Amino acid sequence: MTKAFPSIARRLKNIGIKLLKMGTFLITRFIENWKRYFLGDTVDVRPSPSNDIRPSLGGPVLSLGGGGPDVDDAIQWMINQVRGSSNSNSKVNVVVIRTSGNHDYNRLIYAMKGVNFVETLVVSSREEANKSEIFEKVRNADVVFFAGGDQCQYIRSWKDTKLETAVKSVYLKGGGVGGTSAGAMIQSDCIYDACASSEKGIETRDALEDPYRDITFTYNFFNWSNLKGTIVDTHFDRRERMGRIMTFIARQIKDGVSSSVLGIAVSESTSVLVDKNGLVKVMGRGAAYFVLGNHQPEVCEPRKPLTFSNYKIWKVRSGDTFNLRNRPTSGYYLRSVKRGRIDSNPY
Repeated sequence: MTKAFPSIARRLKNIGIKLLKMGTFLITRFIENWKRYFLGDTVDVRPSPSNDIRPSLGGPVLSLGGGGPDVDDAIQWMINQVRGSSNSNSKVNVVVIRTSGNHDYNRLIYAMKGVNFVETLVVSSREEANKSEIFEKVRNADVVFFAGGDQCQYIRSWKDTKLETAVKSVYLKGGGVGGTSAGAMIQSDCIYDACASSEKGIETRDALEDPYRDITFTYNFFNWSNLKGTIVDTHFDRRERMGRIMTFIARQIKDGVSSSVLGIAVSESTSVLVDKNGLVKVMGRGAAYFVLGNHQPEVCEPRKPLTFSNYKIWKVRSGDTFNLRNRPTSGYYLRSVKRGRIDSNPY
């Protein structure tokens, strides 16, 4: 009998250790899930109900960032448009959405004029994107901002979910929707989704050499009215992506998606701002390029270099404008692709 007591004690100790580990595991999982949905700074980012004046919203507006360092003034512009003006007493609620990362946007946006509170939601799966909690948080926002990341993951995790419905409701009630890099690319009518390419992605040389190899597109995501017939590309000047967007445009026409496609190409540290009337303003350090293809390509086939003549290109520098609803009929220059090579400097 005396030998049994140490054995029982060891068993009880082992059971206690297992229970402790299980408790720690459950607590960790709880914290992980909580962080996944709310990454706000509870000290610096705090709702202030007493200051939350909520009139009708002044949008809808869009902000398309080209990646790299954010254009803070562009995000402030979007907030001001939704508030009604830069001098309005009203304040807005902002939600940042991403599939990974942290809450580094919270302090930046909360310090801007007219922000009541900002919250970051890390939504990394369709299951999470369909949660009622996520739906309500996004639906109740006035401004939604998509961080940069992987547009393929964004589409796979968010398309045809409650989150998508909630974002659309923000736009329809006159709110603002913005994003940078992949977060801007998913706003266009036609989206280069990068789901078939490697981590490196498809760049200009490969795209021009074979317009079909590992190049896939997604349609019918947000369908913003002022971005009909568009395809957005980012990191434009730095990564020399003119040939890439030319290929994307040619594909839409060749595949019968549209007879006319406008590429919106945004340089790094630059934003394209679209007001409710479709008027664009470019803001930041670089330029934006509006690239129009409006006829059938001469050659756009698998395993053959692209040939497409006379793209119309408008280069819009910071501070200048472009009208998406009433596109200009002058001010463009022409560039052609012949057997996979652009005929002269397209920038």
